[in-house]
Amino acid sequence: MFSLTSAEISHFLLAMGCLLATAHLLGFLAERIFIPRVIGEVAAGLVLGPTLLGHFFPDAFQWLFLGFPTEDKLFGLLYQFGLLMLMFTSGLKFQTQFNKEDIKLTSGLVIGATIPAFIVGWFAADLFNIAPFIGSANNPLAMKIVIAISIAITSIPVISKIFNDLGIMHTRFAKIVVACAGIHDIFLWVALGFATTLASQSGVFTVSTAMSSLGTSIAFIVGTFLLGYFLFKRLTITKQNLLFRSSNLGYFLFIMFILASIAGNLHVETIFGALLAGIVAKVALPKTLSERVEQGVSNISFSWFIPIYFATVGLQLDLVRHFSLLFFIGYLLFATLTQTLAVYITSRIMKQDRFTSLNLGVAINDRGGPGIVLSSVAYTAGIINQEFFAILVMLALVTSWIPGTWLRIVVNKGWRLMPGDENLVLKYTNEEDKKWV
Repeated sequence: MFSLTSAEISHFLLAMGCLLATAHLLGFLAERIFIPRVIGEVAAGLVLGPTLLGHFFPDAFQWLFLGFPTEDKLFGLLYQFGLLMLMFTSGLKFQTQFNKEDIKLTSGLVIGATIPAFIVGWFAADLFNIAPFIGSANNPLAMKIVIAISIAITSIPVISKIFNDLGIMHTRFAKIVVACAGIHDIFLWVALGFATTLASQSGVFTVSTAMSSLGTSIAFIVGTFLLGYFLFKRLTITKQNLLFRSSNLGYFLFIMFILASIAGNLHVETIFGALLAGIVAKVALPKTLSERVEQGVSNISFSWFIPIYFATVGLQLDLVRHFSLLFFIGYLLFATLTQTLAVYITSRIMKQDRFTSLNLGVAINDRGGPGIVLSSVAYTAGIINQEFFAILVMLALVTSWIPGTWLRIVVNKGWRLMPGDENLVLKYTNEEDKKWV
């Protein structure tokens, strides 16, 4: 009970070690050529998975990753842990301090970047021939929701990492983009929860099903914020909180796991519980404590769980046999133009200049981690098949690359990101240590 043989443990540790080392190595090399690290981490799975190793040396791939009956389940467990940790760290990056002007602009962008893009994505599903991409759940309605989400989603983790790498995380521009990503992704995760509920009920759609799913999601959000805020604010730093005193990080991980479990039992996606746990912790805790929690979670997450998660995503891709390049190019252009134009037009309506509007449009177009999470959840729920899973993952990767490259050009040229960021001066002691202040 609760045991593996010595040979199985040794084999799994070898496979995991190879995958983790390759993820870190390719992630590091990606950053050296100014590509987001997540692209290198997913590439590790492509190299060791069916796309390369499995294609040219199928026996080696089978031996390494499917060497004993439960090895795939062990990787599946690490994959889920990595997903939860990714969402928890995303919540901890949520922005909370804004002036009135920034609140107005952020609210406008949230509406303008979400609703139009979602609606266009919804109707676009009727233009594309989605029949070849529907998963085992055989639910076209759930598929349309996933397509709409894929057009409108934005990445907190990747765009935050890009901002940190460029030394502009403290800017007004970064604060607004991260806030937009966090708020509108909450709405989109509600839609994803509805899609997975539809898929689990064999495609049966009724008004009561819709109201029940949406009502449960909204009640979970409100309840988590109210109760979670009270718990974090009033009960965290007390002498009676023995769990917090025994381990600060252990306490917050416990809360995250409990909320994720509750979400799963309510048929709300478990990742939603992890995301809300991070947001509530960020909002309710003193700044020094929330930063300490974020640092502690990031240390363990970005060294082990999250790289394994992204690499495992790559392991599930077979770009040789299950990838339509022409369809992907068309889908990429459509998704990128739709999201960028939606943000650009909204920004112009909010009286921002053309260059600021372009910067916001490019940055909010970054789908990154959440785009990969969307593809993972939809694939696991049987909403999409393996080929469309590959399309969505590649969409997330390419749309992470574009903002990273563009914003690096903007920063290196010394161009203004947006009004309020005019006086940034680049100070550095060497080429490895640049920071905008």
